Amino acid sequence: MSGNILIIDDEIKLLKLLGMILSQENFTVKEASTARSAMTMLEQYEFDVVLSDVRLPDAFGLDLVKSVKTKYPHLEIILMTAFGNITDAVQAMKNGAYDYLVKGDDNEKIIPLVYKALEKAKDNTLRKAQKNNSQKGFESIIGKSPLILQARKLAEKVAITDATVLLTGETGTGKEVFANAIHHESERKKNNFVAINCSAFSREILESELFGHKAGSFTGAVKDKKGLVEEANGGTLFLDEIGEMPIELQAKLLRVLETGEFIKMGETKVSKSDFRLIAATNRNLEEEIKQGNFREDLYFRLNIFEIRLPSLRERKEDLKALAKNFVDVFSHKLHLSNIQITPEYYKTLEKNNWKGNIRELRNTIERSLILMNEDTLDTDSLPHYSEDVSSENDSFSIKSLEKEHIQKVLQYTKGNKAEAARLLEIGIATLYRKLEEYHLR
Repeated sequence: MSGNILIIDDEIKLLKLLGMILSQENFTVKEASTARSAMTMLEQYEFDVVLSDVRLPDAFGLDLVKSVKTKYPHLEIILMTAFGNITDAVQAMKNGAYDYLVKGDDNEKIIPLVYKALEKAKDNTLRKAQKNNSQKGFESIIGKSPLILQARKLAEKVAITDATVLLTGETGTGKEVFANAIHHESERKKNNFVAINCSAFSREILESELFGHKAGSFTGAVKDKKGLVEEANGGTLFLDEIGEMPIELQAKLLRVLETGEFIKMGETKVSKSDFRLIAATNRNLEEEIKQGNFREDLYFRLNIFEIRLPSLRERKEDLKALAKNFVDVFSHKLHLSNIQITPEYYKTLEKNNWKGNIRELRNTIERSLILMNEDTLDTDSLPHYSEDVSSENDSFSIKSLEKEHIQKVLQYTKGNKAEAARLLEIGIATLYRKLEEYHLR
């Protein structure tokens, strides 16, 4: 994955060392030794990720984070310090930093962390481009296949009501796009649409994010915080991957759905919020109930109006339109124009199984634009691993297929193991274990 990185540090030796390391990962790197020169560079060039020392000659890194994120919200910032400090780390995250590293102790974490931050930054840019480039209502849903039109029709009917909606389907099928569209076609559209992925946080942090907390209620809670339930008052709360919500929080969610009342962490008084809930899951909640992972009463409260979103495999007639949309979005981001797309390119896309659905297609299109020769997308532009395994390999063992897939990904990343692990969606340590198991280097 290509990316533009800005490093800010007044220790010139470390600045040059980090620049060399990240340049070897095929990043485009710029260096600055002061906050002032960094701000000038941010005005002159487009960056994805900033690595900044906390202590700079003319600024404090925590303040710099706030300034940069205010002006360039799509950027992701990683702070570095020689002095580990829990309070500073908490404040850095509150100010919008992506993460916080201690120099020396965390050197091995820098490259994988930069890749993760870069992925987040590109998602930020994509959301911004989609937001600026399209309507927020149902016009933002691309496709004319019967299944997607049926899902859209159901969404249009329920949007004008205040009913709770449950969006189901595989990962990457566009649940948040549907949730946004329902909100923007509802009577609540003038108020907040707030979203959270329930699988992204520990139980304590998820509870704080949802319901808010009072200062001192847990380590790092330095001041009172509003939760998303409160932020969504008058608007819509979107809970993605609700099947991952810890069962201890499910009772608290059920209470607020039934009464509109909740209690912040560390507080005793009851607060109220009037919001509409849209939830999404790729899990079979009825099966989760049988296994004791999900409350049956909450499921009945959520499942007032279910809309199943089809996988990309079920709506391949929409693939061309979706691909063209992503070409337009990423062409703008990469400053490309007059892109030509060959019929063979689309045919090759259609051969893929798209287990990651629209999200996987999006990533494939972005990589294709980076790999393409001149201004033409053809079969040579596609990552080799994006095509589905042919039917003649159906009898191969899972291990054989996995080994072959890892080899293809490593070939694509030119041996870059951190990038390969990211594309495979596994940890770097897991990748090294598999390399040893399959005798790969």
